[in-house]
Amino acid sequence: MLHHRNATPQAPTRSVILGAGGFIGGAVVRKLGKSGATVVGLGRREVDLRNENAAEALAAMLRPDDALVVVSAAAPCKTPQMMLDNIRMMASVCAALARQPVAHLVYISSDAVYADGPLPLSEASPAAPTSLHGAMHLAREQMLLAAAGATPLAILRPTLVYGAGDPHNGYGPNKFRRHANRGEPIVLFGEGEERRDHVDVDDVAEIVGLVLERRSTGVLNVATGTVASFRTLADKAVALSPRKVEIKCSPRSGPMPHNGFRPFDPGATYAAFPEFRYTALDDGLARAQHQEFG
Repeated sequence: MLHHRNATPQAPTRSVILGAGGFIGGAVVRKLGKSGATVVGLGRREVDLRNENAAEALAAMLRPDDALVVVSAAAPCKTPQMMLDNIRMMASVCAALARQPVAHLVYISSDAVYADGPLPLSEASPAAPTSLHGAMHLAREQMLLAAAGATPLAILRPTLVYGAGDPHNGYGPNKFRRHANRGEPIVLFGEGEERRDHVDVDDVAEIVGLVLERRSTGVLNVATGTVASFRTLADKAVALSPRKVEIKCSPRSGPMPHNGFRPFDPGATYAAFPEFRYTALDDGLARAQHQEFG
């Protein structure tokens, strides 16, 4: 659950987005920029968090009244070396904060930190990751918690994120949409029967903006509360495409991730931000299609 330090919304003096060149970080920069907020976007060109002098370089860029949004990550984390790289990156952030504390911290984590039950998942669910990606984010959360001290820290845990411009092209709506628009078959794992929650990247960015305005602290899942099967997502991608595309099924090489069903309770989002509403899946997919392909 989140707790708001600002009784009424008030934009930070300046928001620094670490990882501004990425999918989510870029969406946050665009969202905050449209609102007229003062935003500084930092990508790898400005500061490579894996370098030995990264902490000193980042500290020199920060101010005491900044809000720092940490999105930078080598993701998805699939190998031990990627795990080490991600820990090194967060170690640089923590060392920078020791040199130059800020007024507010926001970390974009992942729902992968949770175990698979009991369902639906909520902010009170046990953090017991079963993947390197989840373990990485949970370790980074703990590192930032230790470094924050008295600084308000909000940890946001998005579920599967979709939208235009996603560079990862992982299994799901972004990949399905691109295959359909190229006229290539969409290949499902099994029958595509597993059901997951998918959240629009612009909704993630909007929640970051709300958290910054309220100087919130605590944990919040960013998930719509609605699940859809990957077969349904493939059908929607085909329906949006001007091409006729075949959907194929393929044998699974292992068990379905998360037992094929991973719903969330979005109640904490609406308790924290009563006016906010998640984008409906059909609307978000149609917007992504228009933004990426016209």
